[in-house]
Amino acid sequence: MGADYLEQDIVASKDNELVVLHDIHLDRVTDVAAVFPGQHRDDGRYYVRDFTLAELKTLRIHERRNSDGTPVYPGRFQSDHETFRVHTLTEELRFIEALQESVGRPVGIYPEIKRPAWHQEEGVDITLQVLSELAHAGYSEHGDRVYLQCFDTAELVRIKETLKSDLKLIQLIGQNDWQESSSDYDHLRSRKGLTEIASLVDGIGPWVNQLYVLNEETGAYSDSGLVDLAHEMGLAVHPYTMRRDDLPPGFGTFDELLRFLFDELMVDGVFTDFPDLVSN
Repeated sequence: MGADYLEQDIVASKDNELVVLHDIHLDRVTDVAAVFPGQHRDDGRYYVRDFTLAELKTLRIHERRNSDGTPVYPGRFQSDHETFRVHTLTEELRFIEALQESVGRPVGIYPEIKRPAWHQEEGVDITLQVLSELAHAGYSEHGDRVYLQCFDTAELVRIKETLKSDLKLIQLIGQNDWQESSSDYDHLRSRKGLTEIASLVDGIGPWVNQLYVLNEETGAYSDSGLVDLAHEMGLAVHPYTMRRDDLPPGFGTFDELLRFLFDELMVDGVFTDFPDLVSN
């Protein structure tokens, strides 16, 4: 579909295997409640960390659903007749190696370390494991086709300064009320915040809604200035997530969104669920 990089969200299982899943929870993307009824935590959620790899492999993956079971994206593939399973990071990296051979061109990886502080509390140093796995697969140099991303600024500092990783690093920027980490994302979007991380990371991955200001009365949108500020600091900008079926407020079409991002803001790349539409 023309993607230059494939993203891997990485979570650790009960037996410390690295698996590729969108979140630390299982209940919105698998049939875990049917296969392991009652094995949820007090908050009602089923956590990857509470299941071994063998147990995770028994689950069937489906498109993401809301808490009431309805699909988040109802227009997407919803068939229950096919079987999709949880992949390990090792399996994913082997797949990408084979993919490069089949398409005859380089395809990079863009792994995200999910909730490293939470994993530490759960008894596993997921970052060390990720770096080891990547190095084993041949990803260890700054020039390698890999961006390592995380929402947690403190962990990125640790990766760079303590663990001495030479990989390209991306600071993901969310909203403070998402509670992805203890990082102050409002501060990170400021000149002072970007200056502080400019020598640490190679770029930022902001939420696309942070790149523009919407006039609620007229519906018009304008540049928030974040892209120019990041570029001034020498940082690449890779916003997330461009979805044709979930446009940010103010945009009428996917093409309009892409024109604004690439032609007006001049972002360096985007995360998208529709790489074929972006690459065209």
